[in-house]
Amino acid sequence: MFVILVYDVGQKRVAKVLKKCRQYLYWVQNSVFEGESTPTRLKQLYKELDKILDKSEDSVIVYRFESMKYSSREIIGRDKGMTNIV
Repeated sequence: MFVILVYDVGQKRVAKVLKKCRQYLYWVQNSVFEGESTPTRLKQLYKELDKILDKSEDSVIVYRFESMKYSSREIIGRDKGMTNIV
C-alpha cells in the first residue's frame, strides 16, 4: 500500500517523530512523509509513534491507498523529497 503521513506535534517531540518516521517512509517536506509500506510495518510505526506522542496536543494523519491507479504527483518549486533512501 502507498502511505502519506502528516503530523503536527509539539516542539519538544518534533525531532523524535521526524527521526522515527524517516525509518519507515521518505521525508518529502516538513512534517510530510510518503512511501510504500506493508500493513505490518505501518502497525509497527504506529506503535512506536504512540510512545512518543502526547495525544492531548499532537496529531498524526495517515492516508492509505491500496492502489495508485488513479493518482498523480505534481511538484511546484523545488523537490525536497526522495533524497533519503530508507
